[in-house]
Amino acid sequence: MFLACFTGSNIVAQQAVSPVEGDFSIRDFRFESGETLPELRLHYRTLGKPVRDAAGKVTNAVLIMHGTGGAGSQFLSRQFAGVLFGPGQLLDAGRFFIVLPDGIGHGKSSKPSDGLRAHFPHYNYNDMVTAQYRLLTEGLGVNHLLLVMGTSMGGMHTWVWGEKYPDFMDKLMPLASLPVQISGRNRWTRRMVMDSIKNDPEWNNGDYKTQPIRGLTSAVYTLMMMSSAPLQNYKQAPTRDEADRSFDAQVKSQLANRDANDMLYQFDSSRDYDPAPNLEKIKAPLIAINSADDQVNPPELGIMEREIKRVKLGRYILIPVSDKTRGHGTHTLPEIWQEYLRELLGLK
Repeated sequence: MFLACFTGSNIVAQQAVSPVEGDFSIRDFRFESGETLPELRLHYRTLGKPVRDAAGKVTNAVLIMHGTGGAGSQFLSRQFAGVLFGPGQLLDAGRFFIVLPDGIGHGKSSKPSDGLRAHFPHYNYNDMVTAQYRLLTEGLGVNHLLLVMGTSMGGMHTWVWGEKYPDFMDKLMPLASLPVQISGRNRWTRRMVMDSIKNDPEWNNGDYKTQPIRGLTSAVYTLMMMSSAPLQNYKQAPTRDEADRSFDAQVKSQLANRDANDMLYQFDSSRDYDPAPNLEKIKAPLIAINSADDQVNPPELGIMEREIKRVKLGRYILIPVSDKTRGHGTHTLPEIWQEYLRELLGLK
């Protein structure tokens, strides 16, 4: 039985499907850069229990991956878990085994701010997916996934998963992403974030004594514009004074507990992402979902319409702008796109 109560923005699950947190360590992890880490720690949360068929294959495991700067805990929010993980809902935690990892460099997983700072290995998306695969197979005993899905960076990881381990999953759902290398304005904004940090004299090549606040603030400004939704911004702050108050509050919130090296590494990890050459390797049915007001992945580029044709069982959904969409952030509002998840899972 699933019992839940809501505290603030978080959903607190109880009894058999209470979130279980843990850490999985990988000894002498070798990154694609050639660098190594004596011990790589991956933090994770799980809901539910794995179910196996007669042959021992796990049949109910779901992997959900977060975006840049995020953590698996974000999916325990009322707006996400409260729509998907409850009794009778599409990913009912009483029926599915849900895995919510913190990617390398994020959350409670190994990251530069743990102590190595700029001497931390320069991880990329392939490293992050490889580590997730080892967490599942070696740490959690999961030998198959029913569904792989992710938001933003996690959506990009979903494309990588489909190519890197094409027989490991039954379904794929990348949200708020594109299956090509990061270029154009998307790359510009990432450079703005990274260069703002590195160009602050206080950064000191990563060996700062206090956070380089000028560089971090400039980076946060860019990030706020990168992920904003003009319609919602105007609705929430229709006057100058309200806009100023909203801006100040957002900046303060974004700067809280930020670490410059962590942020720099997080954005740099996308540097060689490019699933385009291998899209034909994807075997599982895939539904890619973007929203029309997403300034990170603007639909006018026409990229998804072109590339989805190369995915044998692929389909692309573009959600039109509405009072409910939140730009790039629409990815964490399953109320808007859950009908497509239902279709992908073959549920009525």
